[in-house]
Amino acid sequence: MVMEKKRFVGFYNPSVVLTYLGLVSAFIGLYYSYEGNYKAGVFFILLAGACDMLDGTIARMFQRSEQAKKFGIQIDSLCDICCFGFTPAIFGIFLFEGAENRWIGFTCGFFLALCGLIRLAYFNVMEEERQASTSERRKFYQGLPITGSAVMVPVAFIIGSFVPDQRALVYCGFELLAAFLFIFNIPWPKPHGKQLIIMGAIGLLLFIGVMFV
Repeated sequence: MVMEKKRFVGFYNPSVVLTYLGLVSAFIGLYYSYEGNYKAGVFFILLAGACDMLDGTIARMFQRSEQAKKFGIQIDSLCDICCFGFTPAIFGIFLFEGAENRWIGFTCGFFLALCGLIRLAYFNVMEEERQASTSERRKFYQGLPITGSAVMVPVAFIIGSFVPDQRALVYCGFELLAAFLFIFNIPWPKPHGKQLIIMGAIGLLLFIGVMFV
């Protein structure tokens, strides 16, 4: 295989750059969470979810080589585990302001990240086989997509805000639920068209909800 003559390795088309911005957003969210600004942390995790929701749509608007398409699939998966596996897990640890109970956040976060990783790897294998046998657009996912964390985090944060003394434990409960749904083999509809608009509206409502709790 001939090595490409490129100054930098990788691809930098608009859809991939949006994926990169999602990763940056998740890292900024971790920084604010570490500083104790949990609202800002949730906002940036939501923003990472918005980037992930839009990158596929934008990708289809541009002509890309087969290598660029494969790279986009790989980088999307890698960013997904960082943004929606590790970031929500670490966020949950930071919610425990007392060091003595942080093992609970660590344990629940571990299961969230592990089940998200299993779900993502399984999806990649099955999707590769599916695309080799059919060109039909996928209608359902097997198990909750790991990007569901982008909704889980603000919902758990909003509900936990009504019981501030137990907010971290409420969040951990949602982590365990999400982890279970990642690997439980039930069909989840894949959003298209108007459904994406509805998801965007839900994201906006969650953003507003976090702002006022």
